[in-house]
Amino acid sequence: MNPFHCRRHEPAGSRREFLSKWGMGFGSLPLIHLLERESFFRTASAKGTRESILHPLAPKPPHQNASGTNVVFIYLQGGASHVDTLDPKPALTRYDGQNLPQSFASGDLNFANIAAGEAKLMGSDIPFRRYGESGLELSDLMRNVAAHADDLAVVRSCYHDSFVHGPATNYLCTGSILTGHPSVGSWILYGLGSENDNLPAYMVMTDGNLWGRTNRNHFGSGFLPAIYQGTLLRSEGAPLKDLTPPQEMTPADQRNLLDWIRKSNRRHFQSRSDDTSLAARISNYELAFRMQTAAPELVDLSGEPEHIRRLYGLDQEKSRKFGRMCLLTRRMLERGVRFVHLISTDWDGHEQCSKNHWDNSRKVDQPIAGLLQDLKQRGLLESTLVFCSGEFGRTPFVQGRLGRDHHPYGFSCWMAGAGIQGGKAIGATDELGMKVTEDKVHVHDLHATILSLLGLDHEGLTYFFQGRDRRLTDVGGYNDLSQRLLQAS
Repeated sequence: MNPFHCRRHEPAGSRREFLSKWGMGFGSLPLIHLLERESFFRTASAKGTRESILHPLAPKPPHQNASGTNVVFIYLQGGASHVDTLDPKPALTRYDGQNLPQSFASGDLNFANIAAGEAKLMGSDIPFRRYGESGLELSDLMRNVAAHADDLAVVRSCYHDSFVHGPATNYLCTGSILTGHPSVGSWILYGLGSENDNLPAYMVMTDGNLWGRTNRNHFGSGFLPAIYQGTLLRSEGAPLKDLTPPQEMTPADQRNLLDWIRKSNRRHFQSRSDDTSLAARISNYELAFRMQTAAPELVDLSGEPEHIRRLYGLDQEKSRKFGRMCLLTRRMLERGVRFVHLISTDWDGHEQCSKNHWDNSRKVDQPIAGLLQDLKQRGLLESTLVFCSGEFGRTPFVQGRLGRDHHPYGFSCWMAGAGIQGGKAIGATDELGMKVTEDKVHVHDLHATILSLLGLDHEGLTYFFQGRDRRLTDVGGYNDLSQRLLQAS
């Protein structure tokens, strides 16, 4: 008789049957006890003392030597076309209008919307040129950013296996195809803490709405404590809700109220020292009070000189919104904000891909170039990693009316700052831009590289959750790319 096939509440007819049914359960009790103890000690080790739980954002030393301390993550939501921005393909132009070869439309590539041999190749109508002393090839969509070509390292061999926006964005922003995992910024904040006591250490700004593909999960803390999630700074109206206290409340009255709340919360916390949500709430009360002084000064751009405003494109209607986001980013970095997540919407060029990309270029090219120049002239680029990518690239063949479909099998990103030696392109796709042929870089490898540049070991940055140590790179990731980025060309 197989004990696993017994009904759950069936009474045992004999002592032998009783032991057969329940022996496995008794044997698991010590195992459960050991696992609980392991979970407790791992959690206690990660959280440290009770005081460290109440101050989870205190600065922490990196695991190893770091070339950078802060990150600006520029996310081109929807997926910018690699063959129109960072990965020139003259062969694609030569074969424009011809059928996609059978060998490219089969094998390990999975396109739901085409039949083998029926898709028409579409060359880019956007010129590529060589820039800087390095001669790095970039398209005219990036003509302002291209002025900093010698500071840029382009990775042309990125890939993953998700064809759909949601899972692909999860991959890029959280390292997992599933929802509910911590974002890259949350992991970095968890590993390094904050350099500023008066502002959120992880700030998010977007030039569009957050519904649909891009949502709060992509800058959330997932299963990490809530204190590590990103704070959204609104681009319209008041940047943060409830930033101004009620007029009838004086600063002294507010301070007395917060002192009373703090004292009560800490007394409540004495018997609940493992409650990270409570600890986060206590910390947030204090942070909210300090932000009422620091945040208005942060978002007040009236003191910025006119030449700086022009540098970021604030004098042009198309680039004004993203330019403001980039200027605020520089001000955040000056004040010790650890991670800034900028979202540009919407690069999803299913129809008229070239027009879509030109429209978006006019919004972001000048502001991003201004940010790079301003960081460099202030000495901030040396310690700040600037990373720019979409969740995937776009197909070399046409979709609909001069559009391009999603393409995760080979796409590009670029990085600058944090000790990176620019003016180089790493990796390659085939002559059509279909798939990676040299130096494959999975999204997990990108994340391992980002952590490595900040002095964090991607295998050592873990959080115990649901029975095992979790990490940003899951069971993958290598950081050899970081060494290539730091080496001179």
